[in-house]
Amino acid sequence: MPKIEVNEKAFFTLAGCPGGRRKWNTRDAFEQALTCAKAELDEDSDADLPEEDRVLKIELNDTNRPDLWGTAGCARQLNIYDGGKIPSYPFFSSPEKPLDTAYRVCVEKTVRQVRPFLAGFVASGKAISDPMLRDMIQTQEKLAWNFGRKRRTISMGLYRIAAIKWPIIYKAVDPDSVSFVPLQWDTPLTLREILKQHPKGKEYAFIQEHEKLHPLLTDSTGEVLSYPPIINSAGLGAVQVGDTDLFVELTGTDQASVTLAASIVACDLADNGFTVEPVKVDYDYDTPYGKTCVTPYYFQEPVFCSLARVEKYLGEKIAADDCVKALARMGVRSEKAAGTERGREAVRGPGVLAWPPEYRNDFLHAADVMEDIMIGRGLSTFTPERPRDFTVGRLTPVTVSSRRIKEIMAGLGYQEMIYNYLGSRKDLVEKMKSQGGSIIKISNPMTENYEYVRDSILASLLASEEVSGHAAYPHKIFETGKIARLDDGDNSGTVTRQYLGFLEAGSDANFNVIAAELQTLFYYLSLEYDVEESGDSRFIPGRAAAILYKGKAAGVFGEIHPELLENWGITVPCTACELDTEVLL
Repeated sequence: MPKIEVNEKAFFTLAGCPGGRRKWNTRDAFEQALTCAKAELDEDSDADLPEEDRVLKIELNDTNRPDLWGTAGCARQLNIYDGGKIPSYPFFSSPEKPLDTAYRVCVEKTVRQVRPFLAGFVASGKAISDPMLRDMIQTQEKLAWNFGRKRRTISMGLYRIAAIKWPIIYKAVDPDSVSFVPLQWDTPLTLREILKQHPKGKEYAFIQEHEKLHPLLTDSTGEVLSYPPIINSAGLGAVQVGDTDLFVELTGTDQASVTLAASIVACDLADNGFTVEPVKVDYDYDTPYGKTCVTPYYFQEPVFCSLARVEKYLGEKIAADDCVKALARMGVRSEKAAGTERGREAVRGPGVLAWPPEYRNDFLHAADVMEDIMIGRGLSTFTPERPRDFTVGRLTPVTVSSRRIKEIMAGLGYQEMIYNYLGSRKDLVEKMKSQGGSIIKISNPMTENYEYVRDSILASLLASEEVSGHAAYPHKIFETGKIARLDDGDNSGTVTRQYLGFLEAGSDANFNVIAAELQTLFYYLSLEYDVEESGDSRFIPGRAAAILYKGKAAGVFGEIHPELLENWGITVPCTACELDTEVLL
C-alpha cells in the first residue's frame, strides 16, 4: 500500500488546524481521524525537531484514491470531514463549461503510436518552499510509480515557464536525431544515449527502448523541455525552491488516467495557494475527449445510488437528506433524486445522485457511493449487531486433500516449491511447445513477464530446474497450486483447478521411476487409477501416459521431450507428472 511522508506543519495547516498544530490531542484521536481517508499513522513525527522539520509518515490502505497520495489531498479529506468547506476549482473545463486560455500545446501525429495523450496546466502566484517541492516530487513519483505503472502509463514533468516560448510541441522523433542536457548531467546526450548512460534512462529504458520513435517535448523554438517519460532537461526542466511560475504536464497511454492525474496535481497546488490556469491541448488526431481538450478537464459522470441499496448494505434506513450530508463530509456534492442504478435500469426508486469531486474517478458503481455514505456518516454511528447465523470454520476438501498430498510427496523425498501464477508467453507457451489456445492473457499486465495465467505447473518446475544445474543430482521438486484456463463450458469462460506437479531430474530419471512414484502416491491416498497412452507433445512419444480416475482424465506423466529440455537449457533427463487433484475428490 502507498506510504507518504508529509511535513507536519504543512499538513495540519491544510487540514484546517490553526497555526499548523494538530487539533487532535492524542495519537489515537489523530489515527481515528485518518480513517476517513482509509489511512493510518505509520510513524509519528519527532517532537525534538523544530516544527518546520517534523515529518509524519502515513500509510494509505486503499489504492483506488490516488488523490490521497500527497500532503494536500490527504489533508483536504480530513479538513472536509471535520466540517471544512468543499473547495471550488473554477479552472476546470468540461463539455458543459468550455474555457479559453492563452497557453497551448500541439500534439503531432507522430506521437500517436508511442505515447499519445497529454494533459497540463500552469500554476503561478506563489514561491515554492522546500517542503512543498519535496511533496510535489513525492506526488509525482507516487502517481507515476503506483498509478502510472512505473511511468509506463503516466509520467509527470515540472518546468519553469519564464523561458518557455509558447506553444509547446509534443512529438515523436528518431532517438539518435535529438540531443539535450538532461537533469543531473553536464553534457548533451541523444535520447538513445540517455537510455544507456543516464541513471534515470537506465531505470526506465524498458518503456521506450523497443520503439522506433521516442516522445519529445519542446517549446516553439525547439528548446527541449523533456524526454517523457524518462527525464527533464537541465534547462527548462530544473525546478528549484523559490520558483513561482510552473508548467505542469503529464503524458501517458490512457487519456482518462492522464487527465485524472493532472486534475489531482492541479487541485493540490490550488489548495496550496497557487493560481491555476488551464492549458489547451490540440491533437492532430481524434481522442476520446476530442481533437481539442482544455485541461484540467472534468470528465466524470454522476452516479445514482438508491436508498434501497443503502439500507441493504448498511442495515439501516437512511434518509436521502442524511445521505447527502454524509457525502458532503467526503467532499462529494450530491442531491436527492429518483432514478435507476447502472446495470439496473429497470428498477427505479428514490436515492441520491452524486458527482465525483474533480480529483476522484472511483465511483464505478452505486456501491462506491454507498461506501462514501457509510464513511461520511461514521462507522461508530452504526449499532453493533451480533451475527444471526452460527457457523464453524473448517478446511475445504481441496485444502485437506492438498495437505495430505504434500505430506506424501515430502515422504517420497520431493522438495516443495511455491511459484507465481502469472508468467510470460515465452515461458508458458513458446518454451512448452504449446499453441496457447486455452491460456488466459491479462489485458493490462504490469510487465510482459506477468502477462499470462499459467495453465500448467510443468513450466514452473522446468524454470526451477533451468537454474539448478550447479546442484547435486538427482533433483526432486513438486508444487500443489492453482492453474487456470479458458473454458467455453463455464459461465465465466474460465476454470481454475488445484493441481499437483512433480519433477525428477538426473541421469536415472525415466518412465519406470516416475510411474513407480505415481503408484506410491495413489497407494497412500487409497485410490485406484488407470493409464492409457498419451500424445502430449511435452513428453517423448511412447514414453508418456494419461492418468484416468473413474474413467475421467486426471493428468499425465512421462519423460520430458528433449526439445523442451533444450528450450529451457536443461542438460539432464527429466521426468514429470501433472495431476488434477480436484478430480480425485
